[in-house]
Amino acid sequence: MAQVLLLSDTPDDALPSLELLTHRIRTFPAEAASIVRAPNVDVTLIDARTKLAHARSLCQLVKSSMLSPVLVIVTESGLATLNESWQADDFILGEASPGEVDARIRLAAVETEVEAPIGEIRAGGITIDETTYMATINGRLLNLTYKEFELLKHLALHPGQVFTRDRLLHDVWGYDYFGGTRTVDVHIRRLRAKLGPDHESLIGTVRNVGYRLVVSGTESANAGANAGSGAGSGAAGARQDDDVDAA
Repeated sequence: MAQVLLLSDTPDDALPSLELLTHRIRTFPAEAASIVRAPNVDVTLIDARTKLAHARSLCQLVKSSMLSPVLVIVTESGLATLNESWQADDFILGEASPGEVDARIRLAAVETEVEAPIGEIRAGGITIDETTYMATINGRLLNLTYKEFELLKHLALHPGQVFTRDRLLHDVWGYDYFGGTRTVDVHIRRLRAKLGPDHESLIGTVRNVGYRLVVSGTESANAGANAGSGAGSGAAGARQDDDVDAA
C-alpha cells in the first residue's frame, strides 16, 4: 500500500478508480501552498485535466521541492501537451481502470524510490540535513539549538531503539561531560515543544528506562555517508546552547 498525495481542486472526480484501491490517499488543493503543508508520500498525483499551464507549473514545483515521483492525470485531448518540460515521471488518463491505476502507482513508487541524499536522515516525518544543521518535520523548519539538533539526530539514526538517559548523555554530550542526566530530560522536553502538539509523541518515553523515536511499520532512518559522525564545530540552522541541569 502506497502513501499517495492527490493535488486537485475536484478530487472526487479526478481519478474515480482511486476509491476502489487500498492506497492511502491524502488530498490537497492544486496550489503551491499545498506542497508546504503536504506530508511525505510515495507518489504525488496532479490533476491536469484542466488548467494545463497551471498544472505544468505545479508539477515542476513539486519535482523541485519533493522527493516523490509525480504522475499527472490528463484527458485524451491533453496528451498532446505533455513533454519533458512538465518533469513528470508518468501520466494516467482520468478514466483509467483500477488495475491500471494501481499498477502505475506501484511501479512509480518502486522504480523511482531513492535513498536519502548524502548527509540526510529521515524518520517518522522528520528530515535532518547534517550538512546545513537543519531539521524539519513534514516540511516545517524546526528552530533547534545545537544540542537539541544532535539529540534529535541521534534518536532518528536509531528509530524505535530505547536509550537510557545515561546512554544519551554519553552518546550526545560525550564521556567527558560531567553534568547530570536531568540535562537529557530538559532537552527532550524542549524538543517535544518544538515538534508541536501534533508530533510531540514521536519522542516516546519508556517508563523507568528512557526515550526512543517512535516510528510506524517498516519506517526507518536513512543516513547519509556522514551519519553518526561527531558534532561539528558550527551550525547553520542550530543555535549553540549551554547545557543545563535544571528545568
